[in-house]
Amino acid sequence: MKISTKGRYALRMLLDLAEHQNDGYVALKDTAERQGISKKYLEQIVPILNKSDILRTNRGFQGGYRLAKSPDKYTVGEILRLTEGSLSPVACLEHDPIECERSGDCATLAVWQGLYRVITQYLDGITLQDILDRRKEQYANDYTI
Repeated sequence: MKISTKGRYALRMLLDLAEHQNDGYVALKDTAERQGISKKYLEQIVPILNKSDILRTNRGFQGGYRLAKSPDKYTVGEILRLTEGSLSPVACLEHDPIECERSGDCATLAVWQGLYRVITQYLDGITLQDILDRRKEQYANDYTI
């Protein structure tokens, strides 16, 4: 499994919005500038996030984007499933029930199911707020006298 730039940039965009949630609606150009991501690329990601009600949008002079819920309500797994389509390490696990004709006799199926379980539990266990908290902690411990 390889996470595309779409998934990574969506996560960075949402983290930026979470970090600036007290600023009201955030212009896409500001997020793009802070994150070093093309505004045009973010414009392609926004509709995916809008469809799932992750973002609130405000048009006009003070327009921009903000999170629809607090950062502790969004998991990395949820965000990556929206942008990547699936977190499955192999195609046969993308459907439930498994549609592969070999699934009943597959010696490696349990390996892939275990990996998928670990990936899902790990990514669903991390929220945007967790990432922000870790970052604050990292900077708080990074001082020199």
